[in-house]
Amino acid sequence: MTTTWAGGTSQSEHDARIRRAERLSAQHSFASDFLNFYKHIAAFQKTLRASITAAAGTKSSNISVAELRVPLDLSVLLPHFRGFLSTIEQRAPAALGKAAHQLSLLPSDSWIASLESYWQHGGKYDQQVGAFAQFLPRAFLQPYAESRAALLPQAPMVVTVRVCPLCGARPLLGVLRVEGDSGKRFLLCSFCSQEWEFRRIHCPTCGEQAEGKLPVYVAEQLPHIRVEACDTCRVYLKSIDMTKNGDVDGKFPASLDELKFPHESLICPDDKEPYQYDPNTGQVRCVHPGHENY
Repeated sequence: MTTTWAGGTSQSEHDARIRRAERLSAQHSFASDFLNFYKHIAAFQKTLRASITAAAGTKSSNISVAELRVPLDLSVLLPHFRGFLSTIEQRAPAALGKAAHQLSLLPSDSWIASLESYWQHGGKYDQQVGAFAQFLPRAFLQPYAESRAALLPQAPMVVTVRVCPLCGARPLLGVLRVEGDSGKRFLLCSFCSQEWEFRRIHCPTCGEQAEGKLPVYVAEQLPHIRVEACDTCRVYLKSIDMTKNGDVDGKFPASLDELKFPHESLICPDDKEPYQYDPNTGQVRCVHPGHENY
C-alpha cells in the first residue's frame, strides 16, 4: 500500500485536507476566501465518501472492479446531490452559487444527465463545457472516483504516459516528491486523484523533451509552486515541489503517531502489522504480501 502521509483511510485523508486548508488560510490571507470555501467542499466530500463506503459494504462482493468508469450507482449518489448544491449555493462565490441554485431547480433527470456526462467524459473533454458545468459534477463525484480508484490495483509504471493509467483523464497538477538527493516527478489525475510517475524533462501535453524548450517559472514568495511550460505546444502545468514544501512548513510528521489517527487506521486490516512510514518522503507502505502496489 502506498499513499501520502495524509492517512490510511478516506476519513483521515479528508481531515488532512481540511487541516491543510486551515493552515494555508492562516498563512496566506489573500487566498483565505477560496480556502474557506474549499473546507466546506472537503467536509461534504468526507461525508459522501463515508456513505459510499458504507453502501459498498452492503453490496455483493462480486461487483466488478476491473474498470474505474463503470456506470454510476445513482441509488447511492443521487440522494446527496441536493445537499451538495445547497452547500455550494450557500458557501461559493456568487456566480458559482447562482449556477448551483439554477441546477437545483431542474428535474432529477437533468441532474442524472449532468453527472453521467461528466463521469463518462470528465478529465478528457472538459474544455468543451463551461467552468461551472464542469465544476459542479466534478466536485460532487470526486469522492466516488477516488473510492473506485482505491479498489483498482496500481497501474504498471509507465513514466511517459500522458493520461491517467486508471481512467484516461489528463493531469491536473504535477508533483515533485523527495527521491534520493533530488525529486521524482509525478502527475496528479484531474478525475480520480491518483498519481503516476512521469519523466522530469518531458512535456505531458506534446512530448517535447528538449530542456531548453521547457522553462519553469517560480514566484519568489511561493518557491514550492512551479509553472512548468512548453514553448513547443504553448501549454503549461502547475506543479507542487514537495522537496521544498512537504507540508506548509516544509516538513512531514516525524512519525504517524503525530497525526493522532485511530490505531486501526495505522495497521493493515488483514495481518494487523503496522504500516511502514518514511518521514523523509511522507509515504506510508503496507508490507503485507499482495499489498505492495495498492
